[in-house]
Amino acid sequence: MKKKRSWLSGIGGMNIFLLGLVSLLNDFSSEMILPILPMLISSFGGTGLTIGLIGGMIMGLPEILKVFVGFWSDKIKKRKLFIFLGYLDSQIFKFLLVFSKGWQSVMAFTTLDKLGKGIREAPRDALISESLPEHKGKEFGLQRAFDTTGAILGSITVLLLVIFFNPSFKNIILISAAIGFCSLIPLYFLREVDGSLKKKKNEKKIGTIYASLSELPRELKLFLIIAGIFALGNFSYMFFVLKSAGIFSGSSGNGNFTIPILLYVLFNIFYAGFAVPFGNLSDRVGRKKVIGIGFLLFSIVCLGFIASSNLALMIPLFIAYGLVYALLVGTQRAFVSDLSDSRLRATSIGAFQTTLGVCAIIAGLIAGVLYDLNPAWTFAYGFVMSFIAFCLLWIFIPNKRIKKLG
Repeated sequence: MKKKRSWLSGIGGMNIFLLGLVSLLNDFSSEMILPILPMLISSFGGTGLTIGLIGGMIMGLPEILKVFVGFWSDKIKKRKLFIFLGYLDSQIFKFLLVFSKGWQSVMAFTTLDKLGKGIREAPRDALISESLPEHKGKEFGLQRAFDTTGAILGSITVLLLVIFFNPSFKNIILISAAIGFCSLIPLYFLREVDGSLKKKKNEKKIGTIYASLSELPRELKLFLIIAGIFALGNFSYMFFVLKSAGIFSGSSGNGNFTIPILLYVLFNIFYAGFAVPFGNLSDRVGRKKVIGIGFLLFSIVCLGFIASSNLALMIPLFIAYGLVYALLVGTQRAFVSDLSDSRLRATSIGAFQTTLGVCAIIAGLIAGVLYDLNPAWTFAYGFVMSFIAFCLLWIFIPNKRIKKLG
């Protein structure tokens, strides 16, 4: 009897593994910095508005770039080049962060670091989708699991460093940068999926980016609007960490943020642990249901943060926050891939991520202003926007599974 091959076998499976390994090492590096970033900004005199601005910039500007990079990746039919340049950019500016002298330089270097994400992610997600097209939910779920496993390792590492060695921010960043450069090594072995990039018979030539965007399917455009509304309320993780730091730390010194980092680790553990199961679930029951649960759960988390004032409440809230990411990040990308034409897949993914990016900048500014006035208002705003997105998703996106258009 012929033995059944693993869904991860062959060139496609090797690509998934290599991209996952790169993401793990890159996120290991990045997540040594992200848990301490709100406190680093505060140590330079940053306010809630400052944190909102930086959070919006590092979440938003890379996303805006993705539609243009995705378009060019489709245009020249190359993925690996953009993936490598994006990861290289991130490691260079992550290292330069060590030379920051104020919150303005922190914003500059972290934004330039995250622009690397804008260069690599649309082509990377397109390559993931093309490597094993029949297992998109599993692929994107596995990618997120690798990402967040790296995030767990990074945040646990910085937690242990803080507890046992109490290093300076500078030393944490230097260790992070060294690990980040290691993430470039597996990219050498990555391979293009030639068959998916070859021009098909009678395939329409890709025109300008504006013409390409106008060709996106109606169902995809509708989902982009709904996802954008949710993104307007999905402000930076830094406000969640900052709220916990305010409760447990009382100040921004290195020795006072053990519990906020520990809660951030908990968030990442549940994000990583459920990314693949929720990806598999979306393959079986449809993307809409999984995304809808994610929108609704985020609205509940925001309500919880309005009332939270002790560890007993913070623990389940950070767990639920991790589940929100596990439900949404990979599933939304897989859904966009389902709805897109294969000829414009990277463009479609880029359009989705750019939509989220524009909304993230707006969300960061609104959340920052509200946080300075009253932290509870920030989370109330998040609740309202995510609940509106949930309702619109349920009303306007068909219940049946939408057939792939390409």
